[in-house]
Amino acid sequence: MHSYRPAPVLEALGVCSEDEQLYRALLARPESTATHLAAFVDWPANRVGRHLRSLLSLGLASRTPGRPARYVPAVPEAAVELLALRRQAAIVEARLGAAVLTAEFRQPDAFTVVRGAEAIAQRFYQAQQCAQGEVLVLDRLPYAVEPRRVQGVTYRTIYDMASLSEPGDLVAARSAGCCRMLRDVPLKLVVVDRRTALLPTAPDVVVELGSSSLLDALVRLFDLLWQQASPLTPSGSDGPLSFDDQQLLSLAAAGLTDQAIARRLGVAQRTVERRMQRILKALDATTRFQAGLRAGQRGLLV
Repeated sequence: MHSYRPAPVLEALGVCSEDEQLYRALLARPESTATHLAAFVDWPANRVGRHLRSLLSLGLASRTPGRPARYVPAVPEAAVELLALRRQAAIVEARLGAAVLTAEFRQPDAFTVVRGAEAIAQRFYQAQQCAQGEVLVLDRLPYAVEPRRVQGVTYRTIYDMASLSEPGDLVAARSAGCCRMLRDVPLKLVVVDRRTALLPTAPDVVVELGSSSLLDALVRLFDLLWQQASPLTPSGSDGPLSFDDQQLLSLAAAGLTDQAIARRLGVAQRTVERRMQRILKALDATTRFQAGLRAGQRGLLV
């Protein structure tokens, strides 16, 4: 039984004290089974299972294949970085919500409401035709208006994973310019030259924003989400990482050395090194830390 309980340090990032306690136990006993963890922290099995599921959803742990399932902790530096980015995005979203409430009651001249599918389609088209330098897009289902891209204008698009589920979606997205993918895109948005924003608030309602604190908050939200999002798999790749590559990256993210990974997977160390280079290229990452962070954001760790 492990009785020492250090003061929690991850609560500010949305991790409850019990989740952190189990995460610390996993750091002390990596690759433990749920049964081993239950004995280590002296908790009932159902309590351990509940908090293990929480750690998996937070990206603080991953599960290795095979039975019984074993759990490996995320490297603290990578885990805290991901949690901090999520918290920053949540703060910006909260500020955005406050600005929307303020706008509703003050009725400022800085925004207009566009209603009706035809009027919305026309306004989206006009706004993009007026773009001179850059268009920022948050893209998620459902779709009402297809984007019409303007020659000579830089498009940066963040796609929700659910919007790329059909065959050919990835190919079409890659051909559309500079784009990234995120597991949960919080809203739909188009920002033109950082001066005008079109924000759908209902199926047939779009709010158009000019220069305002609300527009500034939307741009900050986009920039934060862009940092979290992962580049789409290069066109020369067949798609997401294979299950074998996901296993390898999960073990690396847990802090195992190449030698330990090779021994666990039953392959040569040079094979691990070669596959890791391929993974870094597929995720457009320069370090293993960055690759693990991006894979975790895309749900590619097992």
